[in-house]
Amino acid sequence: MSAELLMLLYSALLFLVIILAQAGLAISQNGLMAQAGSRDNLPEPTVLRQRLQRLSANMQENLVMFAVVVLVANAAGVSNDATALGASVFFFARVAHAIVYAAGWPVIRPLFFFAGLYGIGVIAVQVMKLA
Repeated sequence: MSAELLMLLYSALLFLVIILAQAGLAISQNGLMAQAGSRDNLPEPTVLRQRLQRLSANMQENLVMFAVVVLVANAAGVSNDATALGASVFFFARVAHAIVYAAGWPVIRPLFFFAGLYGIGVIAVQVMKLA
């Protein structure tokens, strides 16, 4: 398996961890039966849970872009040091972004967001060199 596909797998697992953390907080706040029901009249989520919900949506958006460039690169047979670095930058930036987002630390969160986008861009540039 290429480094790029491995980072895609790790990124999907990171997304799963984010979803499970958010779900675990929901269960602890509202109880299992309330979460298993229709969830129509639940109280407002805690601040941490709201952050994790936003983090989940953000990760989903970024994971789609990352998956597309990694899968296109894989299909085109593009795998080199630059694409491996781009994929690693994306994954580790998203880990840092998740920690910073959940902790609520201001200002530095966008740096990790843009680092992840940079990783996507590095892979896309390598694929575009073939076009």
